[in-house]
Amino acid sequence: MKTEIVDNETGTNQEGAHANTPLHYLTATSMLANKVFNTHDEKLGEVKDIMIDVISGKIEYVVIEFGGFLGIGEKYFAIPYSILALDTVEECFIIDQSRETLEKAPGFDKDHWPKTNSHEFNTSTTYWGGFMGPNTGNF
Repeated sequence: MKTEIVDNETGTNQEGAHANTPLHYLTATSMLANKVFNTHDEKLGEVKDIMIDVISGKIEYVVIEFGGFLGIGEKYFAIPYSILALDTVEECFIIDQSRETLEKAPGFDKDHWPKTNSHEFNTSTTYWGGFMGPNTGNF
């Protein structure tokens, strides 16, 4: 089989100076609604949105919906993208946090998003680095 056909079928360049690393790039739409699990294979939620730093063009954090039922009682968390790992086999994200941590952590609701332009909490290490800002924890 020709290399070009294998490349097209697998999505990976098989050889050459510019071989494609699988999942080097993702579309934002392919990340939305991805499930989020912890390292103990417990489902923690799903990706609801992606926040991009408009200066650097990099993903700063993802918004994860946690808990609730039929749109009632869920909490949202702004999780730094840097602490998420991608599981390419299961097509989900992994975070090294317990379910209990999220249950106790201050989140935000869908009507009160974090004050994302606030830099007053940049040095805090509480929970995710503190950059969710002052609009959190109102539960």
